[in-house]
Amino acid sequence: MKKIKTVYDHIRSNNIKTIALVISFPLIFIALIFLFTWIVVPAQDAFQVAINVAIPTFIACAVWLLISWAFGDSMMLHSAHAHEIFDTDTENREIFRAVENVAIAAGLPRPRVYIIDDDSMNAFATGRSPRDASVALTRGIIKKLDRLELQGVIAHEMAHIGNRDIRLDMMLITGVGVTVFAADMIFRLAFVSGGNSEDNKNSSAAVLLMVWMAFMVFNWIITPILRMAISRNREYAADATGAQITRNPMALASALRKITTDSRVECLDKVKSMAAVCIAYPGGPREFASSLMATHPPVEKRIERLESMTGK
Repeated sequence: MKKIKTVYDHIRSNNIKTIALVISFPLIFIALIFLFTWIVVPAQDAFQVAINVAIPTFIACAVWLLISWAFGDSMMLHSAHAHEIFDTDTENREIFRAVENVAIAAGLPRPRVYIIDDDSMNAFATGRSPRDASVALTRGIIKKLDRLELQGVIAHEMAHIGNRDIRLDMMLITGVGVTVFAADMIFRLAFVSGGNSEDNKNSSAAVLLMVWMAFMVFNWIITPILRMAISRNREYAADATGAQITRNPMALASALRKITTDSRVECLDKVKSMAAVCIAYPGGPREFASSLMATHPPVEKRIERLESMTGK
C-alpha cells in the first residue's frame, strides 16, 4: 500500500529543496565567472577575477536588499492599487475577521488586510516579517469563493508569512536586479577598454567581455530556472501549511480550481516580479516556452497533492 504523505512530509521536502536551490545561486555565479574568464586567462587568474567580481556584487546585493527591506512591501501594495481595511469598516468587517481568525489558528500576529478593487480572483502576502506582514485580496476572490474556500486562500497566504517566503522572494528579486545592472556596467567598461587595446585576447577588455558573458548566462538562463523552481517549491509548501492551518485541504483545492479560471489582475500585467508572490499567476495568457519558466506549479498537481493529504 502506498504511503500517504502528510502535511509535514510536504513541508520538510520543499524546505530541503529550497535551501539547496538558494545555496546554489552564489556557487553557480562564481563558477560561471571562473569558467568564462578561464578561456582568456590562466586558471589562477580566472579564480581571482571570479572572487574580485563576486565580492562587490554580493555587497551591492546586500545594500539593495536593505533598501528593498525598508520599502519593498509598500511598493508591492502600491503596484496592486491595494487599500487597507479596518475592523471599523462595516462593509469589510467579515473579511477582516476571517483573516484575524486564520492568523490565530496559524499562531501568527494578525497581518494588515488590504483589498484590491479587481473582479478577478487572486491574493498575495507581503512584509518583512510576521509582525509587519500584510495580506491583499481582490474583490473577486472575496465575492466568488465560499467561506471555507476563502479561509483556505487566507491560510495559504498566512503560510507564506509563517514560512518566511516573503523574505526569500525579496532576496531573489533584489539579487536579479543587481546582477542585471552590473552586467550592463561591465559591458560598457569592456567596450571602453577594447578601444584602447591592441591584443583583445590578453587585454582587460577580453576579461571583462568574458565576465559580461557569464553575467548574461547567469541572468537570463540560470537565474530564471532556479528562481522559478524555488517559487514552485514554496507554493507547494504554502499549500501544505495552509491545509495544516485549516485542517481542510479540500477547501483550498476547490478554491484553486475556481481561481485559475480568472486570476488575471490587470494592474499587475506590467509588474512581472510580483507574479511569484500571488497565489496564482496574475498576468494575461501564458506565453512560456516551457514549464521551467512558470512561477507556479500546474494547478492540477497542486490539487493532487492537497487531495493526497486526505487519503483520496
